[in-house]
Amino acid sequence: MAAGGAVAAAPECRLLPYALHKWSSFSSTYLPENILVDKPNDQSSRWSSESNYPPQYLILKLERPAIVQNITFGKYEKTHVCNLKKFKVFGGMNEENMTELLSSGLKNDYNKETFTLKHKIDEQMFPCRFIKIVPLLSWGPSFNFSIWYVELSGIDDPDVVQPCLNWYSKYREQEAIRLCLKHFRQHNYTEAFESLQKKTKIALEHPMLTDLHDKLVLKGDFDACEELIEKAVNDGLFNQYISQQEYKPRWSQIIPKSTKGDGEDNRPGMRGGHQMVIDVQTETVYLFGGWDGTQDLADFWAYSVKENQWTCISRDTEKENGPSARSCHKMCIDIQRRQIYTLGRYLDSSVRNSKSLKSDFYRYDIDTNTWMLLSEDTAADGGPKLVFDHQVWCTNNYLVEVLSDSCS
Repeated sequence: MAAGGAVAAAPECRLLPYALHKWSSFSSTYLPENILVDKPNDQSSRWSSESNYPPQYLILKLERPAIVQNITFGKYEKTHVCNLKKFKVFGGMNEENMTELLSSGLKNDYNKETFTLKHKIDEQMFPCRFIKIVPLLSWGPSFNFSIWYVELSGIDDPDVVQPCLNWYSKYREQEAIRLCLKHFRQHNYTEAFESLQKKTKIALEHPMLTDLHDKLVLKGDFDACEELIEKAVNDGLFNQYISQQEYKPRWSQIIPKSTKGDGEDNRPGMRGGHQMVIDVQTETVYLFGGWDGTQDLADFWAYSVKENQWTCISRDTEKENGPSARSCHKMCIDIQRRQIYTLGRYLDSSVRNSKSLKSDFYRYDIDTNTWMLLSEDTAADGGPKLVFDHQVWCTNNYLVEVLSDSCS
């Protein structure tokens, strides 16, 4: 807090001056120094590598240590085959020991692009004096790499940077000690390990990992290891790792329960062009209609996910004031009101006439097990013509929306 109770202002992010320190190569007049000036109209105002064989790089040296937060790439006024499709940026206090700050790529256009660089470790900012840009791939696969303009921004206020520099030096020292501890333990130098840990009071790892090493490596107690892993799962120690993993689908065949005397009549037959919706609250899947290879169908089924069993709601919905047999129609479900809507169907050209082309619209009430005809012809009521292979869905505002480009 500043004097008078005011909140201290956040450090100012400003442009960071730099000089070209080292480079892998350059071709002709496309000198590394060209990236210091932004001239999008000048095709020669760029650095271009002599080849596209790795490693190719530019190393920039800041005037003084700074927290480098952003990097901006300028481009030529037109698309260019030498623009960087893939690149990496590294940073550190010396050119021999750098941390990866960014892995990304540029769009092949004329717009400047700004990227946020990694500038924190354990929520603590760390300074850099050197920035290394490593091109990996150009938009033209056999062309050399070109960089037109580079701009760095961040914080170089010594009052902010110096405490970060002190912390970073201490952090590196702690990491070096951890590496020594790891080496001693791997080689069973127990006395050296315990002595260094006691003197520095630095923990090698999370206490649970130490406990796991003791039970697995030293004692070979596999049952205790399994209990420890289960405890880690229950304590949520794997949650962050799991949240970063990509979802992978896993298919498994569903074989519904069979009761005594259960036959084909007690479950839906083979079909195509049918529709299914699911009530996620009751875990019930509803199936209506379809084409069995010979005729359109008008049967209506419910599948219970919990019980893994089909129930026939109706053999012929038309006889119960519901929709006629059909295929390539669409359904949607309003879970709050527990109602199902169905619209559209496919009609073969041989049976099309003015009456059959009417687009009826039905609603099924799950609780009362009743159908209601909402419209005999939605086209006549200002809605869509008879459609098939379309999409319908219910919104949160109790609306049914339709999207289609296929009309019968």
